[in-house]
Amino acid sequence: MPRPTKAQRAAIARRRADAVELRLAGADPLTVGRKLAADPAINSDGVPYPFGYGHESYARRRPAPDDTTLVRSVNRDVADALDHRLDAALASVEELRALEDARLDRMFMVAYRRAVRDGDLLAIDRALRIMERRARLLGLDQPARTEITGQGGGPIEVDTTADELAALIAITDPTSAGGPE
Repeated sequence: MPRPTKAQRAAIARRRADAVELRLAGADPLTVGRKLAADPAINSDGVPYPFGYGHESYARRRPAPDDTTLVRSVNRDVADALDHRLDAALASVEELRALEDARLDRMFMVAYRRAVRDGDLLAIDRALRIMERRARLLGLDQPARTEITGQGGGPIEVDTTADELAALIAITDPTSAGGPE
């Protein structure tokens, strides 16, 4: 199949956006598929949706897609649209991170010059705070390791019997043996 034209890609993007909106509104995939179908025989509005589901079949006067195909197409469209939105959001985050880093660079240079040239203690503190902020922004700091130990650094002692543990598991995990179904 040839690559879609710019207008066709725009129509497909519109269909995907409409599919996401309908799913967010609570419509199930089959309802969405019928609402956005190209064939008016299955379209719930009775009109062809531009570049709707099954547009290739409709253009060739072939049978409309079945319910399973509609559901699969809607799910694929929604997943693709959400992936695209996530990629765009991540790109925006990276752009903002770069902008904030550039701002920190400018502020750091002012504080650093005063700290080094004048020995200004406030400028030294400010430079250190900017450095800390940059480390957090860029993830330069390693996470702190936390180790939980019992009294005197030894192992933690648990005074729970096997029966008490089984009862706790049964309460919190209904799929466990002996628990409520």
